[in-house]
Amino acid sequence: MSDVVAMAGQAYMRQLQAHPLRTKAITSGVLAGCSDAIAQKISGVPNLQRRRLLLIMVLVEQLTASPWNNMMFMMYYGLVVEGRPFSQVKSKLKKDYASVQLTAWKFWPIVSWINYEYMPLQLRVLFHSFVASCWAVFLNLKAARSIATSKKA
Repeated sequence: MSDVVAMAGQAYMRQLQAHPLRTKAITSGVLAGCSDAIAQKISGVPNLQRRRLLLIMVLVEQLTASPWNNMMFMMYYGLVVEGRPFSQVKSKLKKDYASVQLTAWKFWPIVSWINYEYMPLQLRVLFHSFVASCWAVFLNLKAARSIATSKKA
């Protein structure tokens, strides 16, 4: 048993080093869900309130991973794809980030809810990846529109 725990701990540490934000977001979501489930059991709730757990998972995901993902995408797009200097990318972030993030907070919680509530487990990654591709198209179009607007000015 201790070998299994040691291997799991090592695997977790490797993921934490390779993907710190994602690993911490998932860890937070799992721990929040577990603590809520335990609290419901202790307080005598006969059936776990699944929707409450889902809400917690969606909130944790949106408050941890979403802001970083959008910021990193915008920085990558500006620095690598457009080849702009950091000062221009920084000013573009200041100008557009809030709008992008607010749109994400309107869009992704619905996607997450559908994914957790209605998608069979074996199709969740496929569904999320498809929607993420659509989101990337949206971000690219927003970036292209921003470039066109700045060239006209």
